[in-house]
Amino acid sequence: MTKATSSAPSQRMLRVGEQVRAAITQVLQRGEVRDDLIEKTVISVSEVRMSPDLKIATAYVTPLGLPDHGAVIEALNRNAKFIRGRLGGQLRQMKYMPEVRFRDDTSFDNYKKIDDLLRSPEVQRDIEADHKDDE
Repeated sequence: MTKATSSAPSQRMLRVGEQVRAAITQVLQRGEVRDDLIEKTVISVSEVRMSPDLKIATAYVTPLGLPDHGAVIEALNRNAKFIRGRLGGQLRQMKYMPEVRFRDDTSFDNYKKIDDLLRSPEVQRDIEADHKDDE
């Protein structure tokens, strides 16, 4: 019998990802990164996904209040090695300090698109028609 492989993250990957997320958030909140763009931007770290070997951490972030996130994502990736070094204090239980990569979190945009779609007149009309059929 062969072991089934799953693309879903393991409990360990999820746990470590959450620890790394909290550590990155603390580094950003304390203003340890000396970059003008990062210092003046409120950055939400929504999720960190770990590679199966726990050596790469992909952090999904949202710079709040900015229409274009590209410059902030670029600045974070430029400072990724510094941020990685600052994580050591909070993640000393880890055998290897993961390489950190930053990506724009587009899930909020997706949620908004879905919400806008659900509020559209066409969908509202269909919902009202379903309610009338139920009566």
